[in-house]
Amino acid sequence: MTKLLADINLAPSGGFTGFGPLGNPGNNAVGVFSKFLTSAIGLMTIIAIIWFVFVLITGAIGMISAGGDKQALEGARKKISTGLIGLVIVITAIFIVDLVGTLIGIPNILNISQLFNQITK
Repeated sequence: MTKLLADINLAPSGGFTGFGPLGNPGNNAVGVFSKFLTSAIGLMTIIAIIWFVFVLITGAIGMISAGGDKQALEGARKKISTGLIGLVIVITAIFIVDLVGTLIGIPNILNISQLFNQITK
């Protein structure tokens, strides 16, 4: 008697479940998705802020070390302005995601304080 691959029981409960909180959200799928989205966007925001600080510091060091070289000064100025534009884009994206979450009915989609509580635990 041959057994088909579709006949194999992958989990004891009779179905395939994933791992972690997204593997089996149960009745609270919107809450789990909202928490996952909040964590992902919060993490990307923290990385973007750290990157902005790095670009700002390297641009400032470039301005200080430029001396009288106009081309080096202009390169450092472009680096700082590019970092500022990137930070504005990240902040704008956060507000857009929050607006979309409010419009589709997921309140507190970007609860950053919840993210910091998760990180510190």
